Amino acid sequence: MVYLFAILTLAFVALVLAAIYKPLGDYMYNVFNTDKDLAFERWIYAIIGCDPKKGQTWRAYLRGVLGFSLLSVLVLYLLQRVQAWLPWSLGLPNVKGPLAFNTAASFVTNTNWQSYSPEQTLGYTVQFAGLAVQNFVSAAVGIAVAIALVRGFAWRKSETIGNFWVDLTRCTMRILLPISVVMGIILIALGVAQNFAGVVDVNTIAGGSQKIMQGPVASQEVIKELGTNGGGFFNANSSHPYEDPNLWTCIIETLLMLAIPVSLTRTFGRMVGSAKQGYALLGAMVVLFAISFFAVVSFESFSDDPITRLTGGSMEGKEVRFGTVLSGIFSTTSTSTSTGAVASMHDSYTALGGMMYLFNMMLGEVSPGGVGAGLYGILVMAVVAVFIAGLMVGRTPEYLGKKIGPREMKMASLYFLVMPVIVIVGVSLSYLLPFARQSIVNTSLNNSGNHGFTEVVYAFVSAANNNGSAFAGLTADTPWLDTMLGLAVLLGRFVPILLVLALAGSLAKQDAVPVTAGTMRTDNKLFVGLLVFVIFIISALTFFPTLALGPLAEGLVA
Repeated sequence: MVYLFAILTLAFVALVLAAIYKPLGDYMYNVFNTDKDLAFERWIYAIIGCDPKKGQTWRAYLRGVLGFSLLSVLVLYLLQRVQAWLPWSLGLPNVKGPLAFNTAASFVTNTNWQSYSPEQTLGYTVQFAGLAVQNFVSAAVGIAVAIALVRGFAWRKSETIGNFWVDLTRCTMRILLPISVVMGIILIALGVAQNFAGVVDVNTIAGGSQKIMQGPVASQEVIKELGTNGGGFFNANSSHPYEDPNLWTCIIETLLMLAIPVSLTRTFGRMVGSAKQGYALLGAMVVLFAISFFAVVSFESFSDDPITRLTGGSMEGKEVRFGTVLSGIFSTTSTSTSTGAVASMHDSYTALGGMMYLFNMMLGEVSPGGVGAGLYGILVMAVVAVFIAGLMVGRTPEYLGKKIGPREMKMASLYFLVMPVIVIVGVSLSYLLPFARQSIVNTSLNNSGNHGFTEVVYAFVSAANNNGSAFAGLTADTPWLDTMLGLAVLLGRFVPILLVLALAGSLAKQDAVPVTAGTMRTDNKLFVGLLVFVIFIISALTFFPTLALGPLAEGLVA
């Protein structure tokens, strides 16, 4: 019965996504390929001094990304540091420096790692004027970079890859904002909170009292999922009944996380002139997602533990109203899309079940990945796959009519090395430096041994992948982790973007290579299988020793 419910749940999600795949994918294609600017967009361009008709080289595009992101970090940091004097502060004090830096870096990079309890740390103004704004624009930055890379494959002999300010504005105003308004209203109708009421004192069933925060939840919840951000209005995130009150909101929020990353493969296919190329990338994403989801359901539903057998699955840390299957598909979606939202506590999963969420991020979050980041991540993996195939058959590797030479392979290789290096260096320093180890062991860890090690690894993998989810058993609000995880999210976001835009610039300059009888097809099942294999191999070779010391060791011992 468990597998039947899992199959039906996955089939329903797939059916809804199939229904919106073409309309949403085509709509995004039209947004980024039209020459017409809307009136309010022209006002924005006039204010910032942008010529929307002028293209940018990859270096200029990168300067736009970095300049905008730096300004965003500074503004969000300042909002937190002066919170006490802002309206709707709820009487909360200014956020301390290290935590304010960590939070600003996290939300600007679309990571939304939270080292704090929102109810006890942030007032409404910082939530909606700071965090919610970054939920929109940080997601738009990721989509813009992905579109720039697709132009690199699609355009011929071009010195430019588009205009960052135009891509950012159109993505925010034409895609993210309209969908968020409509879906936000639907979430409110289904019971998600949306108000500016203060903290309410209530009497509990046990006879005690409790302070419950309310606030503009739905407006932040919808973009948190749609933009694959993940930062919760409440500390319990999407397991809080004000964020995710029932079965329908759980399913809708899952679909919101998947909608844009999945549909972007359609946009990609349209831009390169072959819908089949988009289907091939989508096929690889579906295979990776399905493997992870059914693995989690198996690990959580079947166990030698007698209590697990009696209850029909491991329910520790999960909502009784959702169960193992819905909790599993939400968390698989969250860790596969770089969202980081949680509707169950990952720290409470079985060792091997929690390992799958960790492994989703170790894959580079390409199944289907975050908005934009998933598309450019899997495209870089596709470049590596065709290079390996070219070596095997003795041909110059080509992808979408572009030659993959030494320059392109260097950037692709460096791309997938960034995240592992950040994780390995961060975890190593946390245990090697005496003061850092003392902070980790004495303050941050609530669990020792293999599980405690897994919590630290998960934190750095989540930060370096711009995911933001946590095992929930780690106290991260310490000077060491606030600083190191803040640096990890910045490096994990902008170093790969630099490499992606450099790759886009290099590809855009090339002319199309004629298709011959020896050209490898990249729109069939063989290529999908090769791409999945390459993604698995790269991740396995990189992280297997780490997994062996953490969740694998814990699971085998148990």
